[in-house]
Amino acid sequence: MIVDCAVYRDGHRTEGPDDLSDALATARASGGFVWIGLHEPTEKEFALVTEEFALHPLAVEDALKAHQRPKLEVYEDSLFMVIKPVVYEPAGDTVTTGEIMVFLGDSFVVTVRHGEGSPLGLVRRRLEREPELLGEGPTSVLYAITDAAVDHYLDVATELQTDLEELEAEVFSPDVGGSRNTASRIYTFKRQVLEFRRATGPLAAPLVRLSGTGNHSTAVPFVDEKARPFFRDVNDHLTRVNESVEGLDRLVSDILSAHLAQMSVRQNDDMRKISAWAAMAAIPTMVAGVYGMNFEHMPELRWVWSYPALVALMAVAEVLVYRLFKRRGWL
Repeated sequence: MIVDCAVYRDGHRTEGPDDLSDALATARASGGFVWIGLHEPTEKEFALVTEEFALHPLAVEDALKAHQRPKLEVYEDSLFMVIKPVVYEPAGDTVTTGEIMVFLGDSFVVTVRHGEGSPLGLVRRRLEREPELLGEGPTSVLYAITDAAVDHYLDVATELQTDLEELEAEVFSPDVGGSRNTASRIYTFKRQVLEFRRATGPLAAPLVRLSGTGNHSTAVPFVDEKARPFFRDVNDHLTRVNESVEGLDRLVSDILSAHLAQMSVRQNDDMRKISAWAAMAAIPTMVAGVYGMNFEHMPELRWVWSYPALVALMAVAEVLVYRLFKRRGWL
């Protein structure tokens, strides 16, 4: 259940005691904080952490059930934040999301991760290499997690932009036969963009609140006010991501409309060609129908050159109609 547990003092790591209450007491006594990382804990396993750190039951319920929107909640004894990291899988060109729940107190950080993507070990090691940042306390952990998640959003947005360019090239390719499944691919890509948007869009409000911008000038409990510029930087990056996602969404909708318009134009072209060939076939059918009615008093029936004359007439009519349709672009 517990992936890692350590006490940090003055920006340096010291291994925490096995007992959680002892680890918290040690952190408070030394003026540091304890960081406990968990991965998909069960309700029974998380009960001990809940009891030792006095976590709010509503936040605990959200952390156990997962499937939450990015949000920021302030409780009496802790701060609770949900972040949805995104993983891009190049093999299938798919976007999958995980969840990271962060409980932040005056001398503790509890992180709960759901999903296999975006492990927090890299974030922890990065912080441990920057003792000045880590020395700022639990706020530095919250900043590092959000910064890592948003930076990865930028990478995923770049990958999706590349996929969109390939899809756009396929849609406007002159090869009609190669676009049979294009509509399905466009729809699948739009689903990926929507999944990405669900992770990035709702995170804007918590970061605005943490950065103290807009109407949120009031300090957030358990978050050092000196960290506001750092959160503003993360919020700027997230704004870029959200603008990119909105652009991707609009472009993929435009590409889908263009593809449907192209399909409609191609169908109209096919119908015009079919109509043109049907009109050309109607001429000999009409002539043959007239002379196939076996009227007795038809002057051409006893004329020696009637048959070749009628065949020549039908041939000339066919050539004239063909040239007319060809000139108008129907054939």
